[in-house]
Amino acid sequence: MQSLKTSLGRLRVVGWWEGWSFLLLLLVAMPLKYVWGFPMAVSVVGMAHGVLFMLYVVIAIHTALDRDWPWQRTALVLLASVFPAGPFLVDAKILRDEAGR
Repeated sequence: MQSLKTSLGRLRVVGWWEGWSFLLLLLVAMPLKYVWGFPMAVSVVGMAHGVLFMLYVVIAIHTALDRDWPWQRTALVLLASVFPAGPFLVDAKILRDEAGR
């Protein structure tokens, strides 16, 4: 488990949760709403994902300032959050290496 004591550790943890909430919203909650007529699933999962998304953006900006990232890395980390599984790819390709430094 990542340490929540560093900005990078917090970003990685929140990114993991944000990524899973996005996939859960797309692959479970939306079919429950549009195929089986259960709209409450999107309300609950959508709210959780929205909160995690906003938290991810705030923590990503804080981490970028804390670690003095170039704007390209910051933009890539932020852009990844709008794609399904994007936070997982950023974590594997950028954040894991950054944590090793």
